[in-house]
Order: sequence, then C-alpha cells, then structure tokens
Amino acid sequence: MSLIKNILYYIVCFLLAACGIYGCASMNTPSGGDYDVTPPLFIRSKPEPNSIRFNGNKIELWFDEYLNIEKPREKVIISPPQQKTPVIKAVGRKITVELRDSLIPNTTYTFDFTDGIVDNNEKNPIEGFTFAFSTGDVIDSLIVSGILLNAEDLEPMPNIMVGLHSNLEDSAFTSIPFLRTSQTNERGQFWIRNIAPGSYRIFALNEMNHDFRFNQPGEAIAFYDSIIVPSFEPAMRMDTIWKDSLTVDTVMEVQYNRFFPDDIQMFLFKEDFSPQYFFKSERPLANQFILNFNADKALPPDLHLLDCESPNNWYIMETSPDKKILTYWITDSLVYKQDTLRLEMNYCVDDSLNNLISQTDTLKLILRKKDTNKKDKDKEEKIEFLEINSSFAGSLEVYDTLKITFSEPLFDLDRNMLLIQQKIDTLWEKRNFPIIQDSLNPRIFYIDNIWPYEQEYQLKIDSATIYSIYGKWNNSINIGWKTPSEEEYGDLYVIMEGAENQGFGQLMDYSGKIVREAPLSGGELAFENLKAGKYYLRYINDLNANGKWDTGDYAKKLQPEQVYYYPTFIEIRKFSELEQHWNVKEISVEKQKPLDITKNKPAVKQPKRDEKNQKKSNGTNNQSGLGMPNMPGMPRF
Repeated sequence: MSLIKNILYYIVCFLLAACGIYGCASMNTPSGGDYDVTPPLFIRSKPEPNSIRFNGNKIELWFDEYLNIEKPREKVIISPPQQKTPVIKAVGRKITVELRDSLIPNTTYTFDFTDGIVDNNEKNPIEGFTFAFSTGDVIDSLIVSGILLNAEDLEPMPNIMVGLHSNLEDSAFTSIPFLRTSQTNERGQFWIRNIAPGSYRIFALNEMNHDFRFNQPGEAIAFYDSIIVPSFEPAMRMDTIWKDSLTVDTVMEVQYNRFFPDDIQMFLFKEDFSPQYFFKSERPLANQFILNFNADKALPPDLHLLDCESPNNWYIMETSPDKKILTYWITDSLVYKQDTLRLEMNYCVDDSLNNLISQTDTLKLILRKKDTNKKDKDKEEKIEFLEINSSFAGSLEVYDTLKITFSEPLFDLDRNMLLIQQKIDTLWEKRNFPIIQDSLNPRIFYIDNIWPYEQEYQLKIDSATIYSIYGKWNNSINIGWKTPSEEEYGDLYVIMEGAENQGFGQLMDYSGKIVREAPLSGGELAFENLKAGKYYLRYINDLNANGKWDTGDYAKKLQPEQVYYYPTFIEIRKFSELEQHWNVKEISVEKQKPLDITKNKPAVKQPKRDEKNQKKSNGTNNQSGLGMPNMPGMPRF
C-alpha cells in the first residue's frame, strides 16, 4: 500500500514540476504596466508663478515628464501682445521662453499655453495652462470669461482671439492693439486673466495680419455692447475626491473667489463687404459670353462693341442667383459670327479706401473652336432641338412650384403652346395656370399653382411650337406627375414667445439644409404639408423685415440679427397636426443648438491606451498659482 502511495506522490510531483517549467518557458508579451492617460504636471519655474518686479528675458518651466509644445506660434497667447515673437521650445522636461521684446513697466504678463503642452508619448495636453508674472510691485488677478458663437448659426467658434481695451473710445478697436488677450477653446469659451481693476470694452477678432486690431474688411469680429467692470466675490463650492473611478471618498466644501462677469456672450460675424472687381471673362459659345465679378455692386456694366457699331438690343442678359455672374446671349448674327469680339466695358470697382470708382476695360473675347476631323464631317448632321428641362419627374409635392428651363432664350413664348391637363376620372381636362418668367434668367418659367392632394396632371408641348432666338425648335414632350395624398403630410404650428420683432422660422434637415421657411404671423409659425420626418427649427429676429438674416456693422454699432434654435428635433408624423410652444429666451442661446446639427462638436477625448482614467492629485492637475480652466471664474455654461 505504501508503495502505491509513493508512486502516486512522485507522479504528482512530476506533473507540478512540468507545469512550473512550462509556465516559466511560456513567451508572453510583457504588459509594460498601465498606460499613461494624464498630462504633464507642473513642478516649478524660474521665475516663480506670479512673481513681481521681473526684469529678465528668459522663463523656464519644469514638469514631471518629458513633453513637447505644439504649434507655439499659434497656441501660446501672450498678454499684453508682444511685437517680436518670443522663442518657445521644449527640451526634456523643461519649456524655455526667450523674450525678444522689451517688457512694459508695472504690467502683469500672462502666457496662455492653451492646450499646446503635451506629454512626449501619448500627447495628453494640459488644458488651459497659464503662467503669469509682473514687472511692477503688484500682480493683477481679475478674470472675465464667456463664450463666442457664430452669429448666423450659433456654432461655437474655436481659436478666435478675444481682447480687452481700457481705452473706451470706439476707435480703439481699429487703431491700437489689445491691452489683454486670450483665445477661445474648442467650445468657444474664453478666459481673460490677470486683469487690473478698471473699466473695459471686450472684442473678438479673427485677425488676418497679426496686429491685434480690426483694420481689415475680411476679418470676422464680435463686440460687446456694454462696458465691463471686472470684480470678484467670495463663494463656496463642493469638491469631490474619488477613491477610484466609481467610488466617492470625500465631499468637502471649498472656498474660492468667483470672478465677474463670467457669462459674457458674443456673436462673431463678418461685415457685409466684398470688394467689387472684375476677374474673368469667357466665351464658351459663339453666341454667348460670360462676365464674372467678385460682388454685385453697380451691375450690370455698360458694354460697347469696338470693331463695329453696337446695334440696338444686341444681347439678352441673364444673372446668376447671387448676381455676380452675368451671361450674355448675342442676338445679332453679324456680331456672334466674328471669331474675336472686342468690347469696351465701363463698370465700378472699389479703390484702396473701399470707395466705388468708375473703370473702363477692353475685353478681347475669342471663340475657341473645337477640332473636327473628316470622319465627323462625313457624318449626317443631326437636328439639334431646343432643350426643355423640368423640375419634376413623376411626382410633385403640393407645395412645390413647377419650373421649366429652356436651353436658349426664346423668340416668343405662346402660353397656349404649353398644354396642362388634369385627370378627372378617366378624362383629361385642360387647366389654365399662370406662367411667370424668372426675373433674373429669361430662359426660366414657373407654373404658379397650389396643387391639390392626390391629383394627376400632364404637360404636353407639340413639336416645333416653341422657337429660340437662334431658330431652334422643340421636340414634342409629354410629362406627367402626381401629387401625394393628404395622409402623406403633417402640419406644424409653433406658438412663439419672447420673439420681440417680426421674424421668420426655418425648418432644417439633419444636414442643416433649410427645407421650409415661414413668417411669424399672429405670434405663430405655420408649417403645413410637411413630409414625415425629423426637423430642426431656428428663428431669426428680422429687424429690418427684409426676409433674410443680416450681419452686423461695427461703425454703426449694429449687432447681427439674433438667431435662436429650438433645443431638440421635432418629429412630424404622417397625417398629423402638431402644436409646439417655444419661448426663444427660456434657454440661454449657447445651449440651444442641438448637438446633432452642431458642426464644431467638442472633441471626445479618449484614453490613449487603457480604459482606466488614472488621475494625478485625486483626478485634477491644479497648478498652484496658475490659472486653469477649472479654477474659479469659469463661465456658467
């Protein structure tokens, strides 16, 4: 019996040894430990943060790990601005700033690194890292903060300069650099730090020439109507310390200074200015030439033929929807049969002071003929018909306008040649609808009608009944269409509150495309015969009642027209009627636009490697003496 036990004992020992040898010999990839998901931690600096009486030309900042600084010329904002850009570089764990410009006496300087400082391996940024010192005996410490949105669509505007002027004259924005500056983050938020007590005006500027002032017509700007006076008051907040990502360790009260104002809202816009100039001419066809302008001021130009006397009405002109492209159809065959046309064009341009002045150019329009080989010449010439294109194919929504476009200007359009019929039971009955010519393009005609539900129509045009000014005639066409039933549509009625002026609403699809507009009438927006689906709604305070959104004008102290967004989508169901109440001022504008249609979405910061959100200093990276975005004074957004 003992012999059997000994045998079993040796077998077990052998198996355990074999397992140990296999385990030691297995080639597993080493884990390398937890992945780094935290940004560098500030350790010390020379000079120390918030030093006074600094008169050097070099700043050194040390951190706890190797790091880089990305795009220092773009991401490091120095306030007050310096004329000569400092040399900023990262070596190992240290960032060095070498100043190349003299410092202003008795002034607090702020170096806002935004998110430019990142660790060397995982590129984790320090968000909103700032460093300050003073050349005098006092370090200024007041803060103002807010948010910058695009005026027309309430998009958050990132990477835009925001600045203060202590000079309260209107001309300061256009003539002298900012006193203190900052830059908006990806959510359009901004903090201007280290401000001295006093009164200020605040502006935003997407500058083009880096001179910290608004002096270029193409620069986007924003201005705040009121003078701001920075201040602070003691306040209390609750801070949470976490044991781990799920478990709360301690909740404690923390005293801090809350800085005001912390809810500034500004709206970025470009003034309605496009310099007028002529930039291109072309002659794609013998009987057609095209003139392209940058703007639509004082158009059309005066045209005169140089090589022959200009006959009366020698062209028909059509204008693009933006009124900047002019297409000319030459009506006189003696003119368009010339391979080269020389024109004198009198028009207006903007001079260096943005004033319209008269200018005369000579145009040489050359017809570029296509090469034809013998094989093409031997082919039998086909009849080239006058083309007719329509805006419908098989179906037409009840709210649509039927559009017909001809390929060339018409000699004359006899409305009776367009036979429109409606099917009643099994018979086709003629209908007389108004046919209206487009005011900008004489080749376009509209059939104006409110189409009833669930009806069938057809348009018939016999051959050779319509002629162009060049003698082309149409081929026969027969186009039919149907309108949907009433059950396919839904209606939306929006009861408006807080809309102070006459305005209009716009319904948009998921891509932000406008699909329907409705004026405010009797405190209501009525959208009828909507196709089933999800819509997004915005409202424009149309101050001048011209039916469109208008931008601002700084010289006139005119803000852009206010835009509001309904904060979520509205779903329309078939054969339904929805009444929706909307107070446009119930929710602050920076929270109104639905994230679904917001283009400047804040980046979702994912851990670079592991799923553990490791945190230094109990989940924060607060730098003693340094301004950080989670410090007191953040805007209440």
